[in-house]
Amino acid sequence: MSRVTTPSTAELRTLADLDHAATTRIRPEVREAMAPFLDDRYGNPSGSHRLARDAVRAVDEARERVAAALGCAPGEVVFTSGGTESDNHAISGGMPPRAGVPVCSAVEHHAVLDTVAALDGRVVAVDRSGRVDLSALADALTEIGPHTSVVSVMLANNETGVVQDLDAVAQVVRSHEPEVPRVPLHTDAVQAAAWLDLGTAAAAADLISVSGHKLGGPKGVGVLVVRQHTPIRAMVLGGGQERGRRSGTSNVAGIVGMAAALEATVAGRATTNARVGALRDRLADGLLAAVPGAVECAVDQGDRSGLVPGICHLCIEGVDAETLLFLLESEGVVASAASSCSSGAQQASHVLAAMGVSESLARGSLRLSLGWDSTDADVDTALRAVPAAVRRVREFG
Repeated sequence: MSRVTTPSTAELRTLADLDHAATTRIRPEVREAMAPFLDDRYGNPSGSHRLARDAVRAVDEARERVAAALGCAPGEVVFTSGGTESDNHAISGGMPPRAGVPVCSAVEHHAVLDTVAALDGRVVAVDRSGRVDLSALADALTEIGPHTSVVSVMLANNETGVVQDLDAVAQVVRSHEPEVPRVPLHTDAVQAAAWLDLGTAAAAADLISVSGHKLGGPKGVGVLVVRQHTPIRAMVLGGGQERGRRSGTSNVAGIVGMAAALEATVAGRATTNARVGALRDRLADGLLAAVPGAVECAVDQGDRSGLVPGICHLCIEGVDAETLLFLLESEGVVASAASSCSSGAQQASHVLAAMGVSESLARGSLRLSLGWDSTDADVDTALRAVPAAVRRVREFG
């Protein structure tokens, strides 16, 4: 029987992590904020004694800090287990699922797409840049009419980094909805929260999904913002937590950590965006110059202003992405291609297919994503490793 060798901490620290869109390292201030709640301050906020009251105060304070960072009211913050639960809850509306037909774009994360499919919903086309086709959205809403239950369009794509114009989407939705009830507009802002001011970029949304581990916070905690005018039932039943909207013992340490991560993100966003954006541009420009057949499918004439700063997405002709990723890891670079399933195997990109990218080109998809702790050394390593790995794939492929 083969045994999996566990890499040492020292080995892991030598890797050039260019897969921040998958997850990020916990920020030091987040670890410090969480530590007391993993030790002496371990109370369950559902109780009534001193330990419980301490936990209640911690969750309440974190809720206020999260609300300030996201540009919403504290009462609109529902803590969840992460982006997938938030997306599922927003689309379904809880238990039982809200009546009607959910609508989403063709480039959504599977947490949205699969929920829409399970509810016999409608998927709307995007243009070649990956932005939702507003005419197609209008046509779908006209056809469905008053039976539309929710519209979901992600703020920033997790593969390409393309940012959607939610204000324009909202205008289409509002012009096609019945006077009563209002059709909720949901946005998956999991990839956007690290880079965009959601108080502005997601102001038009009635429901907003965010996940802690994408911006230097812990895994297993997220938020669903539910605007006050948006009705929603509980999807998880049992204890009545989160004002009856999401039962279950609160992940106090995770909630405190997420609040700290969001505050650090907001405080350093301008500086981080400028620094990481420059790193991304150096990486993309260097690879486009060094790798024949490499293209940025979501970028028009080199203009990356419509992308979040942290994602460099390339398609490389004549290359198999899975083989390329294996070679890159052997050279100390961790990256990704399209979406990954639970086994870690690469799946064909539904995002690129929706954008009209040919299957042969999409087969060479490579996502190099940076984050708050990315360095020049990471980019230097990638600029050496990727062209060499591509040459090896083409030579022996």
